[in-house]
Amino acid sequence: MPSEPLPSPTDYHRWRQRTAAVAGATYQVATKPGVVAHGGDDPASRLLAERVVVAPGSTVVQLQCGAGLFGAVAARGGRAAQVWLSDRNALSVEAATRTLTLHGLTTATVVPGHGTAPFDPALRADVVAIRIPTEKLALLQLLADAFAILRVGGRCCIAGATNEGIKSAATLLASLFGNAAVLGNDSGHRAVMAVKQASTPSETAALASAYLRHDAFHPLDVTLRGVSLSLWTRPGVFSWEHLDEATALLADVMEVRAGDDVLDLGCGAGALGLLAARLSATGRITMVDADLEAVRCVRRTLAASPDAHCEVMGSDVAAAVLDRRYDLVVTNPPFHVGKATDLAVPGQFIRDAHAVLKPGGRLALVANRTLPYERLLEAQFGAFVTLHDGPRFKVLGAVRQPSAGGVRRQ
Repeated sequence: MPSEPLPSPTDYHRWRQRTAAVAGATYQVATKPGVVAHGGDDPASRLLAERVVVAPGSTVVQLQCGAGLFGAVAARGGRAAQVWLSDRNALSVEAATRTLTLHGLTTATVVPGHGTAPFDPALRADVVAIRIPTEKLALLQLLADAFAILRVGGRCCIAGATNEGIKSAATLLASLFGNAAVLGNDSGHRAVMAVKQASTPSETAALASAYLRHDAFHPLDVTLRGVSLSLWTRPGVFSWEHLDEATALLADVMEVRAGDDVLDLGCGAGALGLLAARLSATGRITMVDADLEAVRCVRRTLAASPDAHCEVMGSDVAAAVLDRRYDLVVTNPPFHVGKATDLAVPGQFIRDAHAVLKPGGRLALVANRTLPYERLLEAQFGAFVTLHDGPRFKVLGAVRQPSAGGVRRQ
């Protein structure tokens, strides 16, 4: 069987448009690799756009807005007086902003952040729509946010796939609101609606977690290579409750020399970046992630470690730091966009790592051992080495050769 073709090195950062049909009307949706449902339809978003009724003059909010299809439908033709969208993913924020711009919509606004945290606390909504996340506490926080921001009589509408947990999400919705009704089904996806009938939730047991507050962080103490690190995390951030095995393996074998400038690419809660800061001692340490909640967690961690010579920022792969150069890049690239495996994202991690490395700079990458990253590394770096080969994970290394040219980005 022939090998799967390598992702194009010039395609990742190019924004495109796809056409979505909603109730007989067509909408242009901004998309690119890394955006949920890139290259195809997202039935959950379409169900929200098709089935949620927006009354003229209403205030509409969407949490976890994705590429902004629902927001565009809600705002088009002046249906809603105000539409507010938020998302914790930096790519979704950019996609939704571009989608609204494509339609010239001025009554809709996209704000980066999780749930209602980035909104004016005084904002009240008639409709809240949620394209559900898969992590239970992150979902519960969105539902709690929706209940709090809705006026009595307002509606909370959620949608997602069966394999993303929409059935259990509907159960949580019903427990909070005291009611729930199915709006529609499509291709293994479902939309469900509840009406806020009182100012207090029907059941409060599900709201007991302290982490539903946006200012609450989970303390996570880890030890890597004999170094004790204190992290702060949040629900939905990668491996937020424990140190994952892949990170521990990469920490054990990554070579950080004294004075190294290090980029932790896709940093999550920042364990590798903080360890690199200890091992480098004097080098500049940069951490980037597309998950803005992860960025917020690392900032909380750094606030408690003022001596750490580190910085963190939101970034689509390494886009925020392409003008910098590093001695070492460490990364555990995400290979899922939603539930689908997408090699375009880890492929760009490898290309961006090459672009920001100094001549002679090193890349250390951990991955599930079944993922074909060796071909990607050979195509970009010319060669690679295996630093660890275990039953579940492998750690691969590569060096940017002094004579190697960078890949032109578009």
